[in-house]
Amino acid sequence: MDAKLLEILVCPICKGPLVYKKTEQELICKADRLAFPIKDGIPVMLEEEARQLPAEEEV
Repeated sequence: MDAKLLEILVCPICKGPLVYKKTEQELICKADRLAFPIKDGIPVMLEEEARQLPAEEEV
């Protein structure tokens, strides 16, 4: 994941910062508890594609 791209990407819902999880290939929004997938190196920043993080999963 390109560091410059990570600097400008924000959560499409709350416009908050995202955390890159390399092992899961996801961008995490801590505020909304959503994980946006990265497919073939491209972040999929659609709410309907995001995975809701369970309460017990640490972000």
